[in-house]
Amino acid sequence: MGVGRALLRCLVSLWLMINVTVATANFFKPFNVSYDHRALIIDGSRRMLISAGIHYPRATPEMWPGLIAKSKEGGADVIQTYVFWNAHEPVRGQYYFEGRYDLIKFVKLVGSSGLYLHLRIGPYVCAEWNFGSNLLSPYTFKGFPVWLRDVPGIEFRTENVAFKAEMERFVKKIVELMREEMLFSWQGGPIIMLQVIENEYGDVESSYGQGGKEYVQWAAQMALGLGAGVPWVMCKQSDAPENIINACNGYYCDGFKPNAYGKPVLWTEDWDGWYTTWGGRLPHRPAEDLAFAVARFFQRTRKGLTHLDKLPAWFQYFGGTNFNRTSGGPFYITSYDYDAPIDEYGLLSEPKWGHLKDLHAAIKLCESALVAADSPRYIKLGPKQEAHVYQVDIDSEGLNLTQFGNQSRCSAFLANIDVRKAATVTFLGQTYHLPPWSVSILPDCRNTAFNTAKFIVPKEESYISKSWMTIKEPIGIWSENSFTVQGILEHLNVTKDRSDYLWYTTRIYVSDDDISYWEEKEVKPMLTIDSMRDVLRVFINGQLIGSVIGHWVKVVQPVHFLQGYNDLLLLSETVGLQNYGAFFEKDGAGFRGQIKLTGFRNGDIDLSKSSWTYQVGLQGEFLNIYTTKDDEKAGWSDLMAEAIPATFTWYKTYFSAPDGTDPVALDLGSMGKGQAWVNGHHIGRYWTLVASRDGCQRICDYRGPYNSNKCTTNCGKPTQTRYHIPRSWLKASDNLLVLFEETGGNPFNISIKLHSVGIICGQVSESHYPPLWKWSQSDIVDGTVYINNTAPELHLRCDDKQVIASIEFASYGTPQGSCQKFSEGDCHSPSSLSVVSEACLGRKSCSVGISNTVFMGDPCRGIVKTLVVQARCVSLSNDLGAFRL
Repeated sequence: MGVGRALLRCLVSLWLMINVTVATANFFKPFNVSYDHRALIIDGSRRMLISAGIHYPRATPEMWPGLIAKSKEGGADVIQTYVFWNAHEPVRGQYYFEGRYDLIKFVKLVGSSGLYLHLRIGPYVCAEWNFGSNLLSPYTFKGFPVWLRDVPGIEFRTENVAFKAEMERFVKKIVELMREEMLFSWQGGPIIMLQVIENEYGDVESSYGQGGKEYVQWAAQMALGLGAGVPWVMCKQSDAPENIINACNGYYCDGFKPNAYGKPVLWTEDWDGWYTTWGGRLPHRPAEDLAFAVARFFQRTRKGLTHLDKLPAWFQYFGGTNFNRTSGGPFYITSYDYDAPIDEYGLLSEPKWGHLKDLHAAIKLCESALVAADSPRYIKLGPKQEAHVYQVDIDSEGLNLTQFGNQSRCSAFLANIDVRKAATVTFLGQTYHLPPWSVSILPDCRNTAFNTAKFIVPKEESYISKSWMTIKEPIGIWSENSFTVQGILEHLNVTKDRSDYLWYTTRIYVSDDDISYWEEKEVKPMLTIDSMRDVLRVFINGQLIGSVIGHWVKVVQPVHFLQGYNDLLLLSETVGLQNYGAFFEKDGAGFRGQIKLTGFRNGDIDLSKSSWTYQVGLQGEFLNIYTTKDDEKAGWSDLMAEAIPATFTWYKTYFSAPDGTDPVALDLGSMGKGQAWVNGHHIGRYWTLVASRDGCQRICDYRGPYNSNKCTTNCGKPTQTRYHIPRSWLKASDNLLVLFEETGGNPFNISIKLHSVGIICGQVSESHYPPLWKWSQSDIVDGTVYINNTAPELHLRCDDKQVIASIEFASYGTPQGSCQKFSEGDCHSPSSLSVVSEACLGRKSCSVGISNTVFMGDPCRGIVKTLVVQARCVSLSNDLGAFRL
């Protein structure tokens, strides 16, 4: 049962007109933020807030306004972001706040949009972000800065004097910067809340014993002593001190309670997707389950609530891209799309964005009851069905229908937690149909505005290069900056994360006796390493003989030597540094334990004590040959088709930007493993590592608790082949593309493709139920409810700078199926396609009334009619012709 999507939107428009007008009028006047057990209190009023998570460095500044606007349109009141220590202090005491790391600009954009900001200072953030910073391009990484490891006597994330001093200095720097820029709420700025003591410290606190407990208390007092003037939060911290709000992170937080009565219920991280590793399947969280989790959170919260989430919580409303070498892990891919409502390229991801927008709209219709009622009334409706009712101004006898309207505020949530069966329940004298694993939201305790399981619901082009240039990367030692020492040095202690690559080389003498011994005994010499991470390449005399991939795995590699002196070269590669867990600063990289050669006539050779020469990075990296200023230093030569594939090779070409405004992707499916740059901007690592053929589901069943292995796709295919190139990084022509390829690939098959929303769908039914409150005019004609003489409407909207180019399906009657799988039912108006086409073609957005009059007659009397539409959007200036690099 329900009032229909059009009525919902009409009510939301009224709600926005009343509430947003007030917010806009007062937003930039100083206001105080506090809280009680029911909600955050903004400028003296309890507020129910929805927050959208955007990590500013995972997009370009040119993308920020659009991302913020789409978050606001999706129902967000708050933008939430981390502050990333190693991005802003790449060298101790030297700060950087420019480009993608212009935090001040981002915060001010949020404020100018009329939204609040939740600033999560950390300074540890996790976020699948690289541990350290690249000192070659020192402004690109976040998490803990690598230089922190070198502070004498330091131990991270515990009661350690050296660490606390550095942490306090950085947190104080950020708070003072926000204060200087007048960005706190009491100064008229958008910041209403801060987060301290890293992120999810409660998961690892026990590993630090008493030192961890003392650290939590110290961090709280340190933060409160900075005088920020807004509440502080610790997420997943059950022992958060009295004046710090503890909050929930997870897929489901409907059972969460704060650790003290005077604190509101906060959900700082509702994971609407999951991260992806190289060679892994792609996780997807169904929009139905995501909406179910959020609705249950509001439904079951006992003592008031504030919903601070990233639509629906922290990870992630917009995921973005791990540009440069910012992905952590190790082994996290360059894309951070996260199956979020706004995709990696900044476009709306349907149906998730639209479904959650409607969810938030329905929940906001319940705000007055939710923030006022001290606790909901629980009603059991069936064996696995229940209702939670929020009502104020009720008498001691309980619920009374005569009190609805102006005499009371009442909202209800009806839940069916059965994962298999739908249910029909009776609530306050009316019947409601509840799909399995769903929640219906009744803003007025009568009419269904939203059900979590019911949806109201790219074109691309290829540009292939014909002209490439190439140069080989030297194998091994290439500069005077190399050095020789006795023994094996730890990878990060040498590189300081200036590069993924560290070369180790030593010389091995093989006698005639050894050769004879191997031949006589049929023995194969082996290189053994007790433990290594993440990638190892083994070379003998400049030839690659083997590779090993893994995280602290044992190496047993057959080797083949010639008689005399042989150069043994080991290339250690990191693929993102550890970003989670206790003591991760001690994880390091490269090799652990003993390195030796076995199978020699006179016994094993312990290479751990040998003399090794070290070389950090690639020659091409240090010469900056990927930049437009220095690319000619390399001495490029033309690439011939017969010269590929090749290992450890640089490639470059030039290309013109595709016409239009659609986001641009680089398709590297023909390559192996390496890194890519466009006009000197580091796109990130690429790797065509293939996911297992097993584990994907043919059908995604949203019902039942979600985990990251449920509803996965991409089995038997490369985890990632497309890489985001922000439009702001491109010129009209002569864009420089440079690749470093490690394992071999075919650059002639690289393509540039446009990324577009493409298909959009909508579905609205006639309404047979009265309005939520008394309207000045209402009438029902031919089964259609008219509110203020307006029938329910179906709304379609393309993304920015796109228009509706075609209507691919339209049916007014009883259509069946879902988006991209619609079909006509027994009842169908023959005018459906022409009516919708006339209203929508060539427009960015359109609306179509749901009535028999609009469709020139009733196609089936006595039956509730539904209009479904499937349309295709294209860019306003899209050129469909061929285009080449």
